[in-house]
Amino acid sequence: MRDDTERIKDIQEYIEKIEKYVVRGEKEFYENELIQTWIIHNLQIIGEASRATSERFKAKYPQLDWQDMADFRNLIVHEYFRVDLGVVWEIVENELPKLKQQINNILRDI
Repeated sequence: MRDDTERIKDIQEYIEKIEKYVVRGEKEFYENELIQTWIIHNLQIIGEASRATSERFKAKYPQLDWQDMADFRNLIVHEYFRVDLGVVWEIVENELPKLKQQINNILRDI
């Protein structure tokens, strides 16, 4: 079973995986189904890591939107037909950089 530190490192790793393809830009994201799928899959993993992190750990780091990450994972998995690429791009472009910084701060703290 993975512990909280491993899950935080997973989030960091999957942010980096997404960043490899985000640099290609918004146009490429909308035109390339493989990149869309890659990014959505990695967001799903981030959400699962968030969901599985202990409540005690989450309480120690309330600055993260733990529930939002888990909720988006649930949307991807259970209501995949409602996934809006515009929302995905918005998350990747605006929320992921903030999350990356927060995760890096947590990793320095633990």
